[in-house]
Parts: sequence; structure tokens; C-alpha cells
Amino acid sequence: MKRELMTLKAGDRIPDVTFTRMGAGGPEPIKAKDYFAGRKIALFSVPGAYTPTCHAKHLPGFVAKASDIKAKGVDAIAVTAVNDIFTLDHWLKDSGADAKIDGLADGSAVFVKAACLDLDLTEFGLGVRGKRFSAIVNDGVVDWINVEENSSVATVSSAETTLEKL
Repeated sequence: MKRELMTLKAGDRIPDVTFTRMGAGGPEPIKAKDYFAGRKIALFSVPGAYTPTCHAKHLPGFVAKASDIKAKGVDAIAVTAVNDIFTLDHWLKDSGADAKIDGLADGSAVFVKAACLDLDLTEFGLGVRGKRFSAIVNDGVVDWINVEENSSVATVSSAETTLEKL
């Protein structure tokens, strides 16, 4: 059965799914409506932690520009990926991002499917992942979103583009 949903766009509310984040005592569920409520969030999505473009370009840009992005009135920066929270958390720590960027694991691709931003990479052995994008979400509503047409690059979804949009 084909989905009749529309891809997440400016003006849409973030789907109220449950992400997993790493808390002091281990993995914790967090509802999207609770995470985004009353805050301006720079959200970006990567197909997977430690994958080439994600690890070498996309995440490092947000780590390097984190203070500049927050200086523009952003309360938090978050990354989501179709990975388990242990992998996502370890990747953020390995990359020096754990104190700068929140990890919102979408281990079963529930968020990206609800947002119609899923990416089928099964033929490459990666399963269903999320498309690469960046967005500004204000109190749960998307102000703007840039989705990469080619998941192997991080241009319209880069930290630099995010800064320009702010």
C-alpha cells in the first residue's frame, strides 16, 4: 500500500514520534512534542553515524559552527539518524560533539517515515535510512527545511547554509 503522506515542509509540525536520547542513566525515550516545545532547534539528519559524508563533513560543520548557530537565537542543535542511541552517542563523543549537539536516535526509522524523508539504501546493505537534511524548528513547527537530493553530499543541509538561513 502506498503512503498518502507529504514530505515535511515549512509550516508543518514535526511528527510527534518518540526518539531515544542518551540520559545520565542510559537510553531515554523523548517525545518530539516535548523536545521541541517552546524552543528554536537547528535539526539536521544524517543517513548514518560514521558513514563517510556524515562523519567527514556534515557533523564536523555543525560542531565547528555550533556557537555561531546558537548566537543567532537557536536554543539547541540536534542530529537525528536511523541508528541506535548507543551508536549515535558514541559517534557524537568521538567527534567532540556530545556537549554541543543533542543526539535524537530514530533507530526504527519511525520519524523519517512519518516525515516522508526515508531513504531506501537496502541495495547498498544499509537498509532504510533518513535523507540528509537540515531544518530550523520553532516550537515544533518547521520554519524552513533543506533536503539534499543526493545523500552523498552535504551542501544545502550544511552548517554554513543553516547559518545563512538564520
